[in-house]
Amino acid sequence: MKKRPLILVTNDDGITAPGIRNLIEAMNELGDVVVVAPDSPQSGMGHAITLDSTLYCNPINIDDDGPQLEYKCSGTPADCVKLAVNEILNRKPDLCVSGINHGSNASINVIYSGTMSAAVEAGIEGVPAIGFSLLDYTWKANFIGLKSYIKKIAQNVLDNGLPDGVVLNVNFPRTKDGVFKGLRICRQARANWKEEFDKRVNPQGKEYYWLTGTFVNLDHGEDTDMWALSNNYISVVPVQFDLTAHHFIQKLNSWDL
Repeated sequence: MKKRPLILVTNDDGITAPGIRNLIEAMNELGDVVVVAPDSPQSGMGHAITLDSTLYCNPINIDDDGPQLEYKCSGTPADCVKLAVNEILNRKPDLCVSGINHGSNASINVIYSGTMSAAVEAGIEGVPAIGFSLLDYTWKANFIGLKSYIKKIAQNVLDNGLPDGVVLNVNFPRTKDGVFKGLRICRQARANWKEEFDKRVNPQGKEYYWLTGTFVNLDHGEDTDMWALSNNYISVVPVQFDLTAHHFIQKLNSWDL
């Protein structure tokens, strides 16, 4: 009999978040699942790792009916992947999936995302990886309709692999009925956040700041993740973590340096 693939599941919303529970359920239908996820929300942590404090990772039983093994980690999403690959698992996983994130990781959000940083960390470790996100920030987000697409994408990665240095960033638009127009292979839209800081004063009279902002899409191409999501398509963006601006190397060599 063919050996079932070993699948590592993680996220940044915390191990009890509905998103990861839905992702675990889907992955249990494809392989043997081990979950290593933060013990508390780690959204917006990016690729942070724990360097100057203790790091804990302990077994936990959340789902009595689930066959998966689960561990809660005191660190970041990237910490979770590092611990899983180097300490917890007895072999390198065949796939790492991260999510399902409560909220968008499309466009520039991929830079700040703990969800995608976990996937990127897996890619750095040589593990094919996918980050899944749903454009619904609420805890009671509606995950209806996502499972079949998640399984299909994950199975394709298991069957076909991914190039070295590439992971997938998958975002689902928010719908009431879980029905999508389809799936689009996209590029990352050029966009940014126009940040504002709400200056406040606490009861002790000390000033503090609360980050707010507006997302600004500067890219109106119909081949972007933002266009796909705004038109009720699932977006799939291949992301590379080699940040070298290869197209500028020749020009840079012409400088008097």
